[in-house]
Amino acid sequence: MEKDGDKIKVTEEEASNKTTPQGVRWVLGISLFLALAVMTFVWIIPALTTALK
Repeated sequence: MEKDGDKIKVTEEEASNKTTPQGVRWVLGISLFLALAVMTFVWIIPALTTALK
């Protein structure tokens, strides 16, 4: 980071702070899978129970 009078110059790497932990990707992937699984069961189980009556 450099200061030039009233302006502050920041590199792209400093501005974006590109460090994202790998755990975030795993949590997002697992939660997406679980959400799809729950939505599928909520849809299939009532459909099966009405079809078997």
